[in-house]
Amino acid sequence: MSARYRARRRALELLFEAEARNLPEAELIKLRENDEEYPLRPYAREIVDGVVTHRAQLDELISTYAHGWTLERMPRVDRAVLRIGLWEILYNDDVDDPVAIDEAVTLAKEYSTDDSPAFVNALLDRISKLKDTL
Repeated sequence: MSARYRARRRALELLFEAEARNLPEAELIKLRENDEEYPLRPYAREIVDGVVTHRAQLDELISTYAHGWTLERMPRVDRAVLRIGLWEILYNDDVDDPVAIDEAVTLAKEYSTDDSPAFVNALLDRISKLKDTL
């Protein structure tokens, strides 16, 4: 498992926990950043910070292109996975779009429902193809 995948997984856990516990992500990071057994990697923090900074735009795009689904109706894990994948596609030039999509699908396979990987793949692929026009 790559270091970036572990960072994505950690970011997913933080985003999910913050939403589930209704805590600001920055507060949760402070609670978790000194855990020696499960260190908070710099890339995980970058992802969380990026998602928090751009959440309104990310959520608007997800809502616009998730045909038949509202954000509120999606599982929390799927929302977090989509936000991470979309942030990488739109704001991280170091990660190629197919890699960001594949990593998001892998997270969905590991943490969400049986239907989630196909949903995540289709939605991120659709937005990735349109990103130059957004």
